[in-house]
Amino acid sequence: MTDVSDTNKNSNKPGPRPGILKIMQSVLAGALGVQSNRRREEDFSSHSPWPYIVAGILFTAIFVVGLIVVVQIVLANQ
Repeated sequence: MTDVSDTNKNSNKPGPRPGILKIMQSVLAGALGVQSNRRREEDFSSHSPWPYIVAGILFTAIFVVGLIVVVQIVLANQ
């Protein structure tokens, strides 16, 4: 006979630690607005939000620097 409390304990347990590729895919999909609900739930069930926070900040910084570089190149060619 299966105890209901045993299944509840397993559902509160954090999932496996995400790899770098999975974190990068999640941040990019989130930035583009195409993150699936299943993937979002996997992300929120991971051990810590810090890898996603750091990756999001790095992505934003690289994106902004990339935009600045593109604008500088375009303006320099005029």
